[in-house]
Amino acid sequence: MPSEVSDGIADTETEAESADRAAENTVQADGETGVETAADSTGAVMMPSASAEAASAETLESVEAEKEVAEVRAGEETETVKAAEEAVAEQPSENRAESPAAEAVEPETADTASAPVQQPATNEAYGEETENNGIGAEQPPAETLPAAVMETAPEAEPEAVSKPGWAARLKQGLSKSRDKMAKSLAGVFGGGKIDEDLYEELETVLITSDMGMEATEYLMKDVRNRVSLKGLKDGAELRGALKEAVYDLIKPLEQPLVLPESKEPFVIMLAGINGAGKTTSIGKLAKYFQSQGKSVLLAAGDTFRAAAREQLQEWGGRNGVTVISQSTGDSAAVCFDAVQAAKARGIDVVLADTAGRLPTQLHLMEEIKKVKRVLQKAMPDAPHEIIVVLDANIGQNAVNQVKAFDDALGLTGLIVTKLDGTAKGGILAALAGNRPIPVRYIGVGEGIDDLRPFDARGFVDALLD
Repeated sequence: MPSEVSDGIADTETEAESADRAAENTVQADGETGVETAADSTGAVMMPSASAEAASAETLESVEAEKEVAEVRAGEETETVKAAEEAVAEQPSENRAESPAAEAVEPETADTASAPVQQPATNEAYGEETENNGIGAEQPPAETLPAAVMETAPEAEPEAVSKPGWAARLKQGLSKSRDKMAKSLAGVFGGGKIDEDLYEELETVLITSDMGMEATEYLMKDVRNRVSLKGLKDGAELRGALKEAVYDLIKPLEQPLVLPESKEPFVIMLAGINGAGKTTSIGKLAKYFQSQGKSVLLAAGDTFRAAAREQLQEWGGRNGVTVISQSTGDSAAVCFDAVQAAKARGIDVVLADTAGRLPTQLHLMEEIKKVKRVLQKAMPDAPHEIIVVLDANIGQNAVNQVKAFDDALGLTGLIVTKLDGTAKGGILAALAGNRPIPVRYIGVGEGIDDLRPFDARGFVDALLD
């Protein structure tokens, strides 16, 4: 583009010079004509006549006027060209071809331009100039990115977050209970002198943490003995003594369920009140046993609650296990068919669901006794495990449920669920102080892996640390 502007300026100057030469030739021609005319008329002296002088004056005036017009026009065009050059110089190189100033100059220079402006050869991929010998050639942008770089880069996939271990999930699940107990024990472990007032404050904290009277009395006696034997005098030293006392109390509950090596199915019957989490616990247990390499079959024995069968079928679909169910019929018949199917298919574990019932409803307790008798008809030693599912949020009422179901069925194990939802967490100590039935599993979350065997040491550390 700068070459075209320079050519336009040169052509404008040439046109002005041509006009000046034409005016001078015209004046000379007119003068000679006047002289010749005068000579012919007088025949003596070769002097211009008056008419010839007048014509010459008019001709000079017209020539000078045309010269002034040409100079004004040349000046205007020169200013236009200079303005175009300045506008072109200020614009980026990639936008000069589309500049309005360039369009204004183009009509004047299009006819006189001898050749189009030669663009510098560039590398298409990186925009680097490879050859440029012309005057006023365009310069590449300061930073030109490759085409591949200009494209929006795909969002990086988030790195897989590793799932925390069981100890971390247990500590997180017991955070509500731990925080409440920590606030309550702040005064006890604050470093004050160990006296009767301090013991009274500790006793209040244990009772309000759902540990019950029996467990609280046992713990207070144990803590006093430890203080006397170790010669503890500072309240800050009571934390370790309390932790060891709680651990010794609930340690007998730690009895993991071990499946025997047998060709016969191992039948586990689950019972409990409405909403304790029996069906959900069955689905999580199925996943847990599968992780141990066991084959599992589910019996949808809860024929009373709406959608209970569909819920268990959903858990079966998640875990890829078979669910035995009936659209109509009683719970005992479904459990019987499930045991027969497991024996025929060589299944390792049968998990039998039952309808929720309150232990105060005696007729419903008689029905669940019937389920146990029917299972014994399917297999003489079945059910091998009778587990009651307890909701940790119900507090001391859990002790009454365990007593009622144990008297009716003869419990062999417990599952304590929803420990992540309670703000007390002392229910296990209460169970150990009243009816020490083994706690097979505890649940601290809604995830499919959040039901694990009970670990007394890990539970105490997560609760009191």
